Amino acid sequence: MNLEREFRMAGVDGWLHAVDLDSGAQVGHGPDTPVVTASIFKVPLLVELARQADAGVLDWAEQVTVTDADRVFGPTGVSAFLDDATLSLRDLALLMIALSDNTAADLLLARVGADRVNAMLDGFGFTGTRVVSGAAGLFQSTVEDVGRAWPVVDPEEVARLRVLDPAQTNRSTPRECTGLLELIWTDRAASPERSAWMRTVLGRQVWPHRLASGFPYDDVGVSGKTGTLPTVRNEIGVVEYPDGGRYAVAVFTRAHSTAYNQPRADAVIGTAARMAVDHLRG
Repeated sequence: MNLEREFRMAGVDGWLHAVDLDSGAQVGHGPDTPVVTASIFKVPLLVELARQADAGVLDWAEQVTVTDADRVFGPTGVSAFLDDATLSLRDLALLMIALSDNTAADLLLARVGADRVNAMLDGFGFTGTRVVSGAAGLFQSTVEDVGRAWPVVDPEEVARLRVLDPAQTNRSTPRECTGLLELIWTDRAASPERSAWMRTVLGRQVWPHRLASGFPYDDVGVSGKTGTLPTVRNEIGVVEYPDGGRYAVAVFTRAHSTAYNQPRADAVIGTAARMAVDHLRG
């Protein structure tokens, strides 16, 4: 298994961690390297929402009206709506994960609190994972750095983006991401009921071009969450085989090219994930 060669051929730097959720066997490629999470910050946010619902801190059926004043840049979900919409907190969470809806994410982050998300991460020992800001904060940082939010393709401008520096933005490591997924899949992230709900939500993600592309089979399930920023293409998720095998995988990439479209980076996420899972399956 030569992950470095695959990443190099795709024109990216890459980092990976994969773990068999039943045996504990692991494989990694720079698994403890700090990486930019981009929209993957929405997964720990999902966990904290579920935990607060468990604790009775919030009612996940609470209705929230989304107005134009709430909207954050983004092409999906309520971010793209033209009119006001009223949804429950848990339906906002579905949009946040399944469609990577930025407005839904920021409304939920304001509701549960970034400090509470980070305290939860500390409690689980994920001290390398931090939610520094929501989506609006990421875009505002980009505007401050280069004068616009998206897209940014000029190499000199890309080099100035603080959102691409793990020390200054939402961050994690591949190993900590698979660790969080493991907690969700083993009912330790929240109650069994809400852990099952989180698994369902992650299973409804609509994007098939990264992690899922490595497992093009009707009987293999892939649940996950992507993350995208200039030169950054990521996905974390769980691959489930019909024989009961379950594998948490996290793949993070940083493209050498600053092009807006990065099909090779997208594809190598699936390729690398498949190589790692095949290695674990023997």
